[in-house]
Amino acid sequence: MFALGALSFAAPVALLALAALPIIWWLLRIIPPAPKRIRFPAIRLIMGLTNPEESSAKTPLWLTLLRLALVSLLILGAAHPLLNAGNQLTGTGPVVIVIDDGWAAAKNWTQRQNSAANIIDQAERAGRAVAVLTTAPGEGKSRALESLMTADAARQTVLALKPKPWAVDRKAAAAVLGAIEAGGGAHVVWLSNGLGDEAAGDFAAALGKLGAVTVLADPAGALPNVLLPPVSDRDGLTVRALKAPGSSARNLTIRVRGEDGGVLAVKALTFEAGKSAARLKLPMPVEIRNRVTHIEIENAGHAGGLVLVDERWRRRPVGLVTDTGRRVDQPLLDDIFYLERALDPFTEVRTGSVQNLLRRELALLVLADPGRISNANRRLIQNWMGEGGLVLRFAGPRLAAVKGPILPVRLRQGDRELGGALSWTKPASLAAFPPTSPFAGLAVPKDVKINRQVLAQPSVDLPDKTWARLTDGTPIVTAERRGKGWLVFFHTTSSPNWSNLPLSGLFVGMLQNLVRLSRGVGGGADDRLLPPVRTIDGFGTLGPARTGARAIKANRIDAAMPGPDHPPGFYGDEAARRAFNLSPKLAALKPLGNPGGGVTLGTYQATRERDFRGPLLAAALLLALADIIASFALRGFFARRRAVAGLALAAGITMGLIAPVAAQSPTQTAPANTSAFASALSVRIAYVRTGDTSVDGASRDGLRGLALIANARTAAEMGAPAAIDPARDDLSFYPLIYWPITEDAPAISSATGERLNKYMKSGGTIFFDTRDQSGTGIGANRLEEIARSIDAPAMETIPRDHVLTKSYYLLREFPGRWAGGQLWVARKGAANDGVSPIIVGSHDWASAWAIDAARKPIYPVTPGGNRQREMAYRFGINMIMYVLTGNYKADQVHLPAILERLGQ
Repeated sequence: MFALGALSFAAPVALLALAALPIIWWLLRIIPPAPKRIRFPAIRLIMGLTNPEESSAKTPLWLTLLRLALVSLLILGAAHPLLNAGNQLTGTGPVVIVIDDGWAAAKNWTQRQNSAANIIDQAERAGRAVAVLTTAPGEGKSRALESLMTADAARQTVLALKPKPWAVDRKAAAAVLGAIEAGGGAHVVWLSNGLGDEAAGDFAAALGKLGAVTVLADPAGALPNVLLPPVSDRDGLTVRALKAPGSSARNLTIRVRGEDGGVLAVKALTFEAGKSAARLKLPMPVEIRNRVTHIEIENAGHAGGLVLVDERWRRRPVGLVTDTGRRVDQPLLDDIFYLERALDPFTEVRTGSVQNLLRRELALLVLADPGRISNANRRLIQNWMGEGGLVLRFAGPRLAAVKGPILPVRLRQGDRELGGALSWTKPASLAAFPPTSPFAGLAVPKDVKINRQVLAQPSVDLPDKTWARLTDGTPIVTAERRGKGWLVFFHTTSSPNWSNLPLSGLFVGMLQNLVRLSRGVGGGADDRLLPPVRTIDGFGTLGPARTGARAIKANRIDAAMPGPDHPPGFYGDEAARRAFNLSPKLAALKPLGNPGGGVTLGTYQATRERDFRGPLLAAALLLALADIIASFALRGFFARRRAVAGLALAAGITMGLIAPVAAQSPTQTAPANTSAFASALSVRIAYVRTGDTSVDGASRDGLRGLALIANARTAAEMGAPAAIDPARDDLSFYPLIYWPITEDAPAISSATGERLNKYMKSGGTIFFDTRDQSGTGIGANRLEEIARSIDAPAMETIPRDHVLTKSYYLLREFPGRWAGGQLWVARKGAANDGVSPIIVGSHDWASAWAIDAARKPIYPVTPGGNRQREMAYRFGINMIMYVLTGNYKADQVHLPAILERLGQ
């Protein structure tokens, strides 16, 4: 192979034929063109009998140059020119392509596929077989070791590969290399992820046994960065990030997101010079902090750049009832003092009366020996428990209403204390917690002693209500279900008056588990199975649970390793989820460097290899056709119809030959706008790409779900939703455009505004969804800012008699994922059959419509549940009918039927 910079020739010997071009020039100039035949009467022979001496005609210069160009193209095509060609293959055996397809390869995955495709192209030209091996565990813990295959099959295999959201296992991959028959010496290319590990050297040595090895790797400065789970404290979250030594990363943008994908915070994280770890403090109010579900590195593009957050990172508000007053002068004797100290590190502690505490959102209500509880407070507490609240009560000297309803068990009269009537000879110790208790798994210190307790009356269900007991079997913590909530009772005080439990770390752990239980999260030490709820893919996108993912035992989730059976993500259920992250299980980041074994090091190619042989030969055929046409024209053949017909036939044959020749070239051309064709052939709703993968995914899944429901219930035949960029795409195909508003959405330019104005004037409708529930929050303000370039009509809240309320279903409200906001439409006009060009709402309808591959809802709707989701679908169908049929339902001919349905 001969190379001139980026251009190389697979058959450079053919270039020697270029030396013959001067001879061809001379021959073309001295050989005259074929004589032109002219019909004329014989009498003209006697006219003009002069016989001047004439020289023969020469080929025209332009025709000579055309033929030289034709010959040059043929020679260059025969030399097989290549742009960005890879290194020459070695050996005579198969070509073995080894691909690191773990999480770290996702960042530049396209470059890896391009490099693999270039190697396969070389193997195809050399007529050599190809084998493809991936190093990350696949489904069923096996690896995609493909037997020797043709280049076409290998190309399809590589294109189908996607990075996996877990680490590679090079040791296990080396064990299957022996299955490759590398007779004659293979050419081995290892497309590495650029990160080294303990098995890298042995893996390179195993590859070397097959043949010469070339290792491609990203430079150390381009290696991926990793985000670790945050550290929680009273002020907020502390984010931690790691980079490989030598990485050029200096500043990272950290995005904090909530359940709906909305951005809650954006901060810059900076690595100090020479440091490979960095921290970022994120102060947050409790209300914002408790909405956090995941944190990501902006544009990371891999699973290591995303961490999930569950209840363990949230500060739940806990209310301590202080109706009876506090001993401020002697805090060490105050029951509330020890509760505040135990709860403060992981909760937001609030104090006050029952009425004041229950006016705000609360996770846990604590009654530290409150004495007699008034009837009004008792009703408030019981109602709150019935709705899912957890009440924690402690014993004490003021415990008087032993038969009251704010106790999970009946109590015996009198206390059991050291030296009392119901006494033991020495302080009692705690027994191990039962497996069904929320405290299961907590270590019980031997120095925790109970000096005094209140006793429960024996009953049949007492063992089931006991969460903790003493070594003699008497209950020390009992609990009972009350409605959707819990009532928990400590049979001792929250101060050291009756025991030293409040002075121990066990007390903090027990309270922490109760706070988690208050929001539906168990202690995590039991062996119940947590099924996958949502998982992360190789590109760091949180989506529906991966096919093949299996449940994890709650007491194994911290020790489990991410893999095909357990990809990183959320496990449990929508009410109680546990975050299973990749980054804590990763080895230290370090560049691969030279793994040894005499390998050749290289870098990835940013572009595909381009083969110009096909285009050059196609151009030569076109010039040959042009030469034929020119020759016939010079000889006067176009004066005869048969000649013209023959020429047309020759042109058709030539074009037929060009098509397969050009098809042999792998050069990629811009594909036809298949989306436009599909939109012209079916009714499609478009949605605006925001650049936020979670929002765009919800829009796609939501409109897909709405189309499915509309097709099943109506005569409409809806196609798949289309993602558009209003600044570039043709909008005329879509009767309705769904536009979700994000916090960081850019303003609409004047040029885009003109396109949108033209779209609306031609009958199109834009549905703006601010997704902020009330329509008065950040989304609404952002909509006002970005839409200034649009000629918006005068808007009004939708009237009760608007066509949108009766275009298919009779509706009075228009809920989505949220409810309670207003829907805005344009005031009535005669243009476009009275259809509003703009509809504005705030209920996040796409999330309510969204379905997964199994046609199940993806996002919960609040507060109305499935009934609210049904009403959201009905509103979507009404909107489709409205934009397609206009004011058809407003015609008076339908008025009697509508009145009958309304019962009027």
